[in-house]
Amino acid sequence: MSCSNGGSSNFDPNNPEAAAIQEKINNHPCYSEGAHQHYARIHVAVAPACNIQCNYCNRKYDCSNESRPGVTSGKLSPEEAVKKVLYVGGDIQQLSVVGIAGPGDALANPKATFKTFKMLQAKAPDLKLCLSTNGLRLPEFIDQIEKYNVDHVTVTINTVDTTGKIGSEIYPWINWGHKKIFGAEGAKILLEQQLKGIQMLTERGILVKANSVLIPGINDKDLPNVAKKLKEMNVFLHNIMPLLSSPEFGTKFGLDGVPSATDQEQMAAQEACGMDMKLMQHCRQCRADAVGLIGEDRGDEFTKETFVNMQFTELEDIYNIEARAQKHEMIENWRGHLDVANERIKIEQATKEELSSTGETKLVAVTTGGEGMINMHFGSAQEFLVYEVGDKAIKFLMHRKIESSYCSGPENCDGNNPIEEIKQTLHDCDILLTEKIGDCPMDELAAINLIADESYALQPIEKSVFDAAKKHFFEKEALELEAELG
Repeated sequence: MSCSNGGSSNFDPNNPEAAAIQEKINNHPCYSEGAHQHYARIHVAVAPACNIQCNYCNRKYDCSNESRPGVTSGKLSPEEAVKKVLYVGGDIQQLSVVGIAGPGDALANPKATFKTFKMLQAKAPDLKLCLSTNGLRLPEFIDQIEKYNVDHVTVTINTVDTTGKIGSEIYPWINWGHKKIFGAEGAKILLEQQLKGIQMLTERGILVKANSVLIPGINDKDLPNVAKKLKEMNVFLHNIMPLLSSPEFGTKFGLDGVPSATDQEQMAAQEACGMDMKLMQHCRQCRADAVGLIGEDRGDEFTKETFVNMQFTELEDIYNIEARAQKHEMIENWRGHLDVANERIKIEQATKEELSSTGETKLVAVTTGGEGMINMHFGSAQEFLVYEVGDKAIKFLMHRKIESSYCSGPENCDGNNPIEEIKQTLHDCDILLTEKIGDCPMDELAAINLIADESYALQPIEKSVFDAAKKHFFEKEALELEAELG
């Protein structure tokens, strides 16, 4: 069984090193797939400047209608950021992580980044601290990262091509030594700094998550080499993110007509890289000011006007560390009950042989509002969790977003809905498990041979996924075979 230390079902309590890692990731929604439906994160946009140019990036400010990295509705000072964290943490008590992920690069804005972390250490000591970086200045700030207990660092590394050819197609330039360095020369410097910095982090026991943007036709063939290198360097997690390249995003790739990566291309890249590295498969490519559970964004509820004029003493009372600790204890009790209910049937990074005695697997999509349950109506879903299922076990594959839900309110439930987009999104899935679905969309999904089943409403996701696949396929096929044999 291909087990890892990334989820509670695979955790070996007798391994001290695994126990220490499990403690670090247990309530971290990005580093633990098992935590992401229970714990929330907040990104504070204190880092506007960037020191490299990426052809897939266009940083946008005062933007509320796009959900992708580099986008934010406003920039914050360190003081404003800490006030926001305290205010949000009092309202969303399952908040467990605060990260600095832009909208530029955290380490291209070191004064603001580390001032924010210093203040958070004092005023919100129960939160895990994270930063995201392109890695160019990572070696320079290792000591500060360690000093402020930032024990989760994400580094975006898209290629390990030492010639700089692939990198030059992704990065037009870097800012190094107070001047712009273009093309392959700049790409080689960036890679050297990334690898040096990652090695320094892992040697100090800081968990590293590597992000790689899948850019078909440019770095897709090199990503397995990236995964091999990351494994050599003891990187904890590899997140392969599909290129988001719509022209309206204003990126170089988008304006040049480079298409976004498809779900199938992402699945193929994950399969190619998963033999070497533990993968993060629940990423949502969050905004630089994201708030809430992964898969939701409550940022509009917490505008600057709601907290900026409040005093820190008042905000610390709102934050209420004792009440938050009680909430987290309740969450852990619930997760324990879920583990029992789900019968520990999920294997992370499983091969088809580990999932299925015959090599046959099915894809099952789920609508959920979180907490590990099938607790969202089909009409309200804006994303689907997708699992691969065999007759022995299951594994989580990915989430798939849609532009808008099937029914966004009574005034829009008149047949003007995105069913064709949903059918395309789920075209390779075999079963959809949802809390409730109407006859009309159920018939539409049946037209693409997708079984919509609401009989597992308000039940634990993992066991339901396994049981549904058995009911609709594996047990049915076994009975049919038995009948054929007489």
